Amino acid sequence: MNLFNRCKVALAGAGFLCLISCIPVRAVQQFPIQADHMKDDDLNKGIQMLNTSLDYFFSKDYAVMHRFYNPFTQQKSDEKASVWMYTSAIESLNLILKSLHDKQEQEQDSLRRHYENILATLYDNADYYLGTFELTSFTQTQHWSVYAVDRVREKGKARVTGIYNVYDDQMWLIRELLESYHLTHNEKYLEKAEYLTAYVLDGWDATRDAKGMEHGGIPWGPGYVTKHACSNGPMISPLVWLSQIYKNKKDKITYRYIDAKDKKTRKSKTVAKRDYYLDFAQKIYDWQKNYLLNEEGVYTDMMGECSPNCDIVYEEVNGTRYRTHTALLKPIGRAYTYNSGTMVSGAVDLYTSTKNRKYLQDAKTLAKVSFEYFAKRDAQRANYYTLPYDGFNVWFNTVLLRGYLDLVPYDPNTRFYIDEFRKTLSYAYANHRTNGFLPADLLGGWDSSESKNNVEGMFMFSFASQWALFDQLNQHKK
Repeated sequence: MNLFNRCKVALAGAGFLCLISCIPVRAVQQFPIQADHMKDDDLNKGIQMLNTSLDYFFSKDYAVMHRFYNPFTQQKSDEKASVWMYTSAIESLNLILKSLHDKQEQEQDSLRRHYENILATLYDNADYYLGTFELTSFTQTQHWSVYAVDRVREKGKARVTGIYNVYDDQMWLIRELLESYHLTHNEKYLEKAEYLTAYVLDGWDATRDAKGMEHGGIPWGPGYVTKHACSNGPMISPLVWLSQIYKNKKDKITYRYIDAKDKKTRKSKTVAKRDYYLDFAQKIYDWQKNYLLNEEGVYTDMMGECSPNCDIVYEEVNGTRYRTHTALLKPIGRAYTYNSGTMVSGAVDLYTSTKNRKYLQDAKTLAKVSFEYFAKRDAQRANYYTLPYDGFNVWFNTVLLRGYLDLVPYDPNTRFYIDEFRKTLSYAYANHRTNGFLPADLLGGWDSSESKNNVEGMFMFSFASQWALFDQLNQHKK
C-alpha cells in the first residue's frame, strides 16, 4: 500500500491542507505549494516532510523503520533504525498533531485521526525494541521491561541487559509519551511514561558522600558508569510535566533512597507524586548545572575519567547486594546542541512551575550563549548561520530549537534565533529539495557523488518537526 492509499481515508470531508498532505511526495513535486497561496505554509511543509519520511523509511505496516534512504539512487538501507531514531518519527507525529490541534479546524479532524492512528501503531510496534531483565541498582533489585537500542524480530524479546539499553532512549520516549497523552488523553500513554520514569529514576546515583549528600547523576545506562548530559537533561521537562499532571491530585508514590546518616541503609518513603516529580526535576537540573556547565557557558558531554577505573562496583549491606558509587573525575567530551537545548527547556518548565526567577535567568543566558557558541554566521553563505550538521547534529539542533520555542514567550529576543533556524531551513527547501528530501548540510547541499547522499530517516523527521515548531510559533504570535 502506498502513501496515497494509506491517506485515502483521511480525505473524506477534509480541506485542501489534508488533500495536499496525503498525496505522495512524487505527486506533490508536480504541484508545488506556494507560500503566498497557503495560510499554513510551514505546517504544509512539515506535513510533506512527515509523509515523505513515513512513506520511504517505514515498511507499509509501520513495523520496520529503515535507517537510510538515498533519494538519488532510490535505495533504502537494510540497516534498521535504533529505538532513538524510531522515536524521532513519534516526535514528528506529535508536533504535527499539536499544530493541527491548535488550529481547531473541523475540516482537519480526519487528518488528525489519521495521524493519531499511525501514532498508536508506532507505539505498538515499538515493542520490537522491548525486552525484560533484572537490574541491581543503587537502591534495589527489580525486573524491568524497557527498550533496547536495537530492534529484534519478535516483540518483547530484545536484549536489554547491561549496555544494550540506555537511559536517554527511555527519556526521549517518556517525553513523547507525555506529549501524546496531552494530545489524545489516552491513559495508556501516561501509564507507560510513568513506568519508564520509575526505571530511569532508579538509575539515579543515590549513594552518599562523606557529608551525607547524594552523589547524584544518572549514568548513560545500567551498563555504564559515566554520567552524560543526555542521560540527565532530557528528563527534567518530563518530570515537570508529570508534576503538573498531578498538581491537583492526591496520588502518591513510594520511592527508594539511602539514609543520609549511616550512608548505607536503603529505605522507602511515600510522598505525593506532584512533589516527588518536581523535586527530582530540580535535583537533576542542579546536578547537570553543577557538573557539566563548561567555561564557555554551554553543556559538555559527560562526567568521565573514572577512579580507580570504570568498572561497575557493588557493595553488600545487611546481606543484600547493591550497586555503589564510581568516582568520576572531570567533565569531558564535546559540547552538543541538544545538551544545552534540554537545559533551556528544563529551566523554562521549572520556572513555570516554581516561579523561581533563577531558572528563567538561566534559560535566557543559556539561549544567548548557545546560539553564539554553535551558530556560525557567514561560514558557508553570506548572511546565513551554519549550525553543526556532522554526526547526529541535525537532530540535536532540533532539541535546541525546541528550547528556544519554549523560552520565546518569556524572552522575545529568542525569536531571532528561531528566525535564523527557519531562514536556513527555508533556503535548503527552496534550493536543495530533491524528490522531497533535504540534505544534512542545509546550506552546502548534496554531495556530488549520488551514492554518498544517504539521508538519515531521523533527520527527515527532524525537518518535519522543525516546520511544525515554526508553525506553532506563528500561531502563538497571532
